[in-house]
Amino acid sequence: MTIKTLRAQNNNTALETTAEAAPASLDAGQPPRVAEAAATVAEEKPARRRGGRSLLLGATALVLIAAGAYYGHDYWTVGRFHISTDDAYVKADSSTIAPKVSGYLAEVLVMDNETVKAGQPLARIDDRDFKAALDQAKADVAAAEATVNAKQASLDIQQSTIAAARATVDVDRANETFAEQNNKRYSNLATSGYAPVQTAQQAASQIAAAQATIIRDTASLDAAVKQVDLLNAELAQARAALARSQAVQHQAELNLSYATITAPVDGTVGNRTLRVGQYVQAGTQLMSVVPTTAAYVIANYKETQLTDVKAGQPVDIEVDMFPGRTYHGHVDSLAPASGQEFALLPPDNATGNFTKVVQRIPVKIVLDGDAAANGDLRPGMSVQPDINTKNDRS
Repeated sequence: MTIKTLRAQNNNTALETTAEAAPASLDAGQPPRVAEAAATVAEEKPARRRGGRSLLLGATALVLIAAGAYYGHDYWTVGRFHISTDDAYVKADSSTIAPKVSGYLAEVLVMDNETVKAGQPLARIDDRDFKAALDQAKADVAAAEATVNAKQASLDIQQSTIAAARATVDVDRANETFAEQNNKRYSNLATSGYAPVQTAQQAASQIAAAQATIIRDTASLDAAVKQVDLLNAELAQARAALARSQAVQHQAELNLSYATITAPVDGTVGNRTLRVGQYVQAGTQLMSVVPTTAAYVIANYKETQLTDVKAGQPVDIEVDMFPGRTYHGHVDSLAPASGQEFALLPPDNATGNFTKVVQRIPVKIVLDGDAAANGDLRPGMSVQPDINTKNDRS
């Protein structure tokens, strides 16, 4: 190592030492005001942080107070009047379709979920047996009508017979009167000697003969009159048989009409279980017709919610199937008892094991306007009704 190299190293070391010592000498040589300003700046930094934090907390508190005031005002003016529940479902008075007569299905005229009108044919049962029964019933009616006509004719003839018998009795009485007069005349002549006694005796015998004839013909008249009562009884019996035959014919006509199964109401076909060729018994369920345009809502509200609920109050209905869409309706009626009262096994609270449970009362809600007419709501769907009781609360 040369002398020049050693000198260069010593110079570099001295420069580094001078650079490190320079700040300390500057700090030591600073004026007092500069030192105080530096200290003030150092103290203001935590203070600024604390002030910003306080401002943030204050703003947050104001926002919370404002939100609380808004929602409190909203609850006091609106919210407390609205009664809602999620224990609510769409219902409809579905009609069970069952045949009134037994037989084999010849035709099925509707498909699953098909819309039908009241009176529209849904299926047909083979009606050949019913047609044969109707023809037989018609023949029985015709025979019964003929019997009635025959009895009526016999009664009419008997009336003529009675009239003839009465005329005969009248003739007999006239003959009796003539015989009495003739007997009186011949008796006087025989007494005077102007007529033989035999002639007077013959005149007397004619009176007895006339009286006997009257007795005979009167008996015939009585028999003819009594025959009328018998004929009237037979006519009544024939008419009863005719009425029975007509009833059988009417039942046969009904059975024939029952072979065509029709829809009782407007609605949609569901739960269809029938097939062509299937033998069905009378009363067996074949399908259901759901009147979707006449749907309503049954909401099971807690008893503590129904203090101010009355019929006619407006209801807003939200449907799980249609989020964001609101339907409108009104309260139709409240059930006469809680749901458990209609349960198959109602609870018996007199056994000693009693736990008070808030009961639920079914509330029927009817849809307004087109809410039900469009058929969007189907029985069984879950809904959330909100009853507005403001107009009926003080």
